Amino acid sequence: MKFWEDIVVGERDELGRHTFTAEDIKTFARRFDPQAFHLDEAAAARSHFGALCASGWHTASTWMRLMVEHKRRESDARRARGEANATLGPSPGFRELKWQKPVYAGDTIAYSTEVVEKRASNSRPSWGLLSIRNAGVNQKGEPVISFISVVFVERRPAAPLGPA
Repeated sequence: MKFWEDIVVGERDELGRHTFTAEDIKTFARRFDPQAFHLDEAAAARSHFGALCASGWHTASTWMRLMVEHKRRESDARRARGEANATLGPSPGFRELKWQKPVYAGDTIAYSTEVVEKRASNSRPSWGLLSIRNAGVNQKGEPVISFISVVFVERRPAAPLGPA
């Protein structure tokens, strides 16, 4: 992970893609969102969605998995180059969550992030805050999910003072 000072507003990352299968949709729904249009093709066909579709929470959880995997690969690459890694801190939350279009069985969603704002933390001077727009688009290029997350990122440690 880059240090807060090295991150630029407008920086984008492609996190990866995920294809939502009928079985994955049903497995997630059974545990976390057991609504008929996520569990049963016939019930889904009669619903306002018209076909089996993934829970919005499933699409958000998939973003989280891909984001963590992306950050792990990024940190591994930095370590391999001999570069220091910053610590990614907690997230105080998110805003503007929108499920813009249903994700149907067979859809492949490409997830991305873009830094939209950064500021130093007043209460924790060794940390900065990033606001990141997260998005997912289906194989047709149609937006299916978007939200802005906020996360703490470690600031670069101050250089030690030399002898006086």
